[in-house]
Amino acid sequence: MNILYEEDGSFKVGSIMADNTTSLQVESVSGKRSKVKAANVMLRFDQPALDEFLAQAEALAETIEVDFLWECCPPDEFGSEQIAAEYFGHAPSSLEAAAALIRLHSAPIYFHKKGKGRYRAAPPDVLKAALAGAEKKRQQLALQARYTEQLCRFELPSEFAGHLAQLLYKPDRNTLEVKALEAACAATHLSAAHLLQRCGALPSTHDFHLQKFLFEHFPDGTGFPTIELSAWDELPLAGVNAFSIDDATTTEIDDAFSVEKLANGNWRIGVHIAAPTLGMPRDSAGDKLAAARLSTVYMPGQKITMLPDSVVQAFTLCADRVCPALSMYNELDGETLEILGHESRVERIHIAANLRHDTLEPLFNEETLAAGKLDYPYANELTLLWNLAQKLETVRGKPSDNSTQQVDYNFHVEDDRISITQRRRGSPIDKVVSEMMILVNSEWGRHLAEHGFVGIYRTQQNGKVKMSTVAAPHQGLGVAQYMWSSSPLRRYVDLVNQRQIIAMLRDGEPPYPKNDTALYAAMRDFDTMYTIYNDFQRHMERYWCLRWLQQEQANMEALSPTLSRAAGEGASASLRELVVNAVVLRENLVKLTGIPLVFRVSSLPELPANTLVRLAIVSIDLLDVEVQARFVATIEEAAAC
Repeated sequence: MNILYEEDGSFKVGSIMADNTTSLQVESVSGKRSKVKAANVMLRFDQPALDEFLAQAEALAETIEVDFLWECCPPDEFGSEQIAAEYFGHAPSSLEAAAALIRLHSAPIYFHKKGKGRYRAAPPDVLKAALAGAEKKRQQLALQARYTEQLCRFELPSEFAGHLAQLLYKPDRNTLEVKALEAACAATHLSAAHLLQRCGALPSTHDFHLQKFLFEHFPDGTGFPTIELSAWDELPLAGVNAFSIDDATTTEIDDAFSVEKLANGNWRIGVHIAAPTLGMPRDSAGDKLAAARLSTVYMPGQKITMLPDSVVQAFTLCADRVCPALSMYNELDGETLEILGHESRVERIHIAANLRHDTLEPLFNEETLAAGKLDYPYANELTLLWNLAQKLETVRGKPSDNSTQQVDYNFHVEDDRISITQRRRGSPIDKVVSEMMILVNSEWGRHLAEHGFVGIYRTQQNGKVKMSTVAAPHQGLGVAQYMWSSSPLRRYVDLVNQRQIIAMLRDGEPPYPKNDTALYAAMRDFDTMYTIYNDFQRHMERYWCLRWLQQEQANMEALSPTLSRAAGEGASASLRELVVNAVVLRENLVKLTGIPLVFRVSSLPELPANTLVRLAIVSIDLLDVEVQARFVATIEEAAAC
């Protein structure tokens, strides 16, 4: 005797070896023996043979029309053998009973299972809705399959056009588009970004990175609504002319300097900071905009400003203008340059000039200072500031020797071409600006604390830098307290601190009293976003370093068209590889000389740190921002050859 039984939602057959009433020992066609509960046995049969029964039953089930079978069903619950008799018009054979059972089981939309071999026909309205849902699902699966096929052929489905950002940056795995894209990625062994690029959906790798950042952090775009600045009281006009020192691309000019000889033989050095808080009090429209962005975002070739251009233009310390400013005047001994006292004011200041790094540095540097060359504008003032900066640095416990200072890299992008230049950090220009900023940020922080006003400070103790509302030492700078207050056009923390400083100078109530939750929120949010913005800047600098390598590769091939053609005709591919110099940092980590690009080279042999090597650039991936290189030789080995 044989049985048809249900196991794990499917039907199986076996011959009975032993019948123990509640369970049976059965042997399958393959010879495997197993224990089957009697409750799972659907029917018993002798014919046809065991190895033919299930195949014949399934073939017969395929001939049963599901719609007609449903019409044959009574409104109440029924057994499978009952409906088999109704359908076939006679007492069913074992094969017919099995076929009806298999057909009922395979159409759950039409027949709802109620127990072992028992079903109930779906009500007409329920069946209609279920069939509509099944048809919709079928159409969706067909559409998804079409999407996947197109993507595998590197064709972009027209329906994807409006969903690219979502697909790339925040995919919803419940959508057909994402399911199709994931299937195509698995089939082509490409990432979503690389696959969509092959489909022509990413014409610009630069925009891929920029739009990802904007999608996450500027979902409403980078534009600004129109805002009106608050009116402020008429300010006294300072009797000095100030000048700024900035990079050539700087438009948010926050700081300027003035130098004045006093009648008593002393010097008075003024540090003047743009004062946008005068037109943007706490909780004003401008303040809310700044609080939402928290900082200007920098990247090679462009930036996203914290404040609207109208606000920047109203307060930037632009040449040939009289601008509102928060000023600190420092009286110096005429001989020793010792600081004798500080005085801060809110005033108007005339900006006589905006000095730029690219034109000033060839004139004002360590060599010209040593030679005593003073044949350029503001030479005397800059020399005095340089001498003061060195003294301030010494007082803070910092050495004046800059030989170990780091190198800064300047990125200039024009017409999609990149140039990367180096500037040694700690040059006279850098030192003058940084020491003046450290001076005012430290002193204003001290004044706020002494007057009982809270502010946002940067502290460093035990090597850890953090932000705090309590004045505490910054060991790295060698000062008792330090706050950011000198860049209010570019950083929200500076804007907040400037409000506190101006209120203190005017003997007013602090805009942010102690334990103000808004102050803590501003500090927390700024710290988070400033880190994100800096990471993005580094990411885009890495991207442009790779673009620079591609540019150098193109220039090399343009200079050697014969070599390029030969390589294309079957010559060694290495003939066209760009060879670059790098320095070993540790293990297989290297940094290219001339640009700030750090990456790993798997073929690099074990070499001491600081070894100079030559590498051949093998591949550049602008989407993953990665580069692959092959070790060629150490510089000494290459020179020996």
